[in-house]
Amino acid sequence: MIAVTKRMIFGDAEPSQVSTTGVERTQLSSRQSNGRLVRKTLSFSKKREMLEWACAWEDLVYNFAHAVKTLRLRVQQGRRKWQPRTPTMAVGLTDHVWSIKELDEFHVPQKA
Repeated sequence: MIAVTKRMIFGDAEPSQVSTTGVERTQLSSRQSNGRLVRKTLSFSKKREMLEWACAWEDLVYNFAHAVKTLRLRVQQGRRKWQPRTPTMAVGLTDHVWSIKELDEFHVPQKA
């Protein structure tokens, strides 16, 4: 390798501020919770359809059932200091952390 050149494709940040940290963190989280994204394991996906279903389930669980530490809110209710929040709670799509059973039993309403 001779040189590395940073070039903006999206956004308007200065070239010195361009970083892949956010993307890499998201990919690491996905690999940690979805074994099908990891090569050379027993759960490696051989069929694209199964990989897509596994990725959709992982996204659903992360966004609805996984309380993210950086999104929690400080509260003072007795001994409780923090209110856990999921990404969907942070944007106002839901009001509670869903259980896996709730996710499994939820049926998307059909359009009329």
